[in-house]
Amino acid sequence: MDLRSDNVTGAAPEIIRALAAAAEGPAESYGADPWTERLRVRLCEVFETDVEVFPVVTGTAANALALWQLVPPYGAVFCHEDSHANTDECGAPEMFTGGAKMVGLPGPAGKIRPDALDAAVRRTGYRPVHRVRPSAVSVTQATECGTVYTADEVRAVADVCRRHGLALHMDGARFANALVSLGCRPADLTWRAGVDVLSLGATKNGAWAAEAVVFLRPGLSADFAERRKRAGHLLSKMRFVSAQLLAYVEDDLWCRNAAHANAMARRLGKSLAALPGIEVPDPVQANMVFPILPRPVREDLRTAGFAFHDWPSDYDSMVRLVTSFQTTPDDVDAFIAATARALAAHAVV
Repeated sequence: MDLRSDNVTGAAPEIIRALAAAAEGPAESYGADPWTERLRVRLCEVFETDVEVFPVVTGTAANALALWQLVPPYGAVFCHEDSHANTDECGAPEMFTGGAKMVGLPGPAGKIRPDALDAAVRRTGYRPVHRVRPSAVSVTQATECGTVYTADEVRAVADVCRRHGLALHMDGARFANALVSLGCRPADLTWRAGVDVLSLGATKNGAWAAEAVVFLRPGLSADFAERRKRAGHLLSKMRFVSAQLLAYVEDDLWCRNAAHANAMARRLGKSLAALPGIEVPDPVQANMVFPILPRPVREDLRTAGFAFHDWPSDYDSMVRLVTSFQTTPDDVDAFIAATARALAAHAVV
């Protein structure tokens, strides 16, 4: 059982069938195909507004290209210090923007605090020419801590952005997990709350390799097509990315998959918290659980074939467990049973 990430899963059957159908016969290249156009129309319906959609194949590309569009080389992007864009993109946002500075801010539960953001923007921009220009903010939904921004929390960050003339980008690698956790509409969690650009993820939730940059505000996407081409993400057979994304958002597949992953995480978190000697400090809001597992328990679990990551935090012995649309109740119960055996073997109380 592999709980290291939701990237380890295969593809959803609906997406497999969609790709097989897209492979039959010829189609226009470079995105001039029916799948890509239907995807744009469908996402306009999903987000209840006119959007511009640019499929890409990795989340790193979606984030880096979106920020390249929003930020000049002498600009600053404010984000949480633990955000994926700041810690796990190997400097891609800095490279694609031509040198823009990522400014990481601390904050509880992986979230940016509006007051801290306001102070950081003022501090960074107080010497024009000499300091980088505050240009954009990037929030992660769901966060690297497994928490989710509510619509009101997104709106509070957006208010700071508007006050200072900054664009707001949302890294939505796990957007569907946040969406179903909150039970709200996609529009309410994005443009109605002030988000300008969304990196919409599908790979972690049932696709093979499919993401999209979704522009939610008119006028922001000018020249983005050329940026995507220069970055090597204008696929000649774009229909194979668009077909995945189209199947993903049709018939609410994305929400069903995410709801199942979230439910498995809640089951896992609740069951772990009920074991003596195990602590789960934070609430489970998406598809990630961060329990504290003593070292002997971790070693026994790995010996038994369970895979997961140790996780740096203020707590000793914290690990990250990630569930997915393919995680089953039996998987969760097997992990709990193995943890209970390890606790008993080492007399952890």
